[in-house]
Amino acid sequence: MRVDLHNHTTRCNHATGTVDEFVQRAIELGIDIYGFSEHAPLNFDQHYRLKFEELDEYKRDILRAKERYKGEIEIVFGLEVDYLPKYEDERVFDFKVDYRIGSVHYLDNWGFDNPEFIKEYEHRDIDVIWEEYFGAIESMVKSGKFDVVGHFDLIKVFKFMPKKEISLLASKALKAIKKANMVLEINSAGLRKPITEQYPSLSLLQQAYELDIAITFGSDAHSVEQVGFGYDEVCAMAKGVGYKEVAIFRDRDREFVGF
Repeated sequence: MRVDLHNHTTRCNHATGTVDEFVQRAIELGIDIYGFSEHAPLNFDQHYRLKFEELDEYKRDILRAKERYKGEIEIVFGLEVDYLPKYEDERVFDFKVDYRIGSVHYLDNWGFDNPEFIKEYEHRDIDVIWEEYFGAIESMVKSGKFDVVGHFDLIKVFKFMPKKEISLLASKALKAIKKANMVLEINSAGLRKPITEQYPSLSLLQQAYELDIAITFGSDAHSVEQVGFGYDEVCAMAKGVGYKEVAIFRDRDREFVGF
């Protein structure tokens, strides 16, 4: 089965295309299970995400599409939640979804993957940045609030690479993922970013496989053209590592399908 669980809508204010256009493109590509996981509301940097008052409308949009395209594709419904504990709102975690993707896009208040703030890299120690990033991933995993780890090594997006061994920097976070029985997303968006590599890297995915960490797929589409982007490439990579199954979610219950 072809699975793509990480996709956005215009309600995040930085995506284009209608829900119908996204779904129709997924059908064209032969995707069997397609997930919308909009950026969840947060009491911080609110321009780049849903508003709290839009949560119900967003859910209605997706559930209507689920019914409209029943028989052609299965649509599942999630949220991508930024891990920033001091800005959290329990309304997000009380909201019923099929799954939650936990992501780290900020170190303190710095949006490290936003091109607007790339200059900040010049003022920080790159090894410290990477250590802080994977420390935040580890804390997110240990919070127990999420089902999927989004774009695991996103910190590499602009090709500012550490001097320390990445496998060592990421090791504790990967072990935490295994202990929490969470799923690691293979996110193809990195292929269209400066790093030109999926998240996670092949070497980190091999580490995950050795730890018996489950995977799922996400194209992180913010436009219709990005739906299913790089799917065949990341699928082939996962198979090459040894994976045979991918996780899907319904009502936060996980099951596995072959891919």
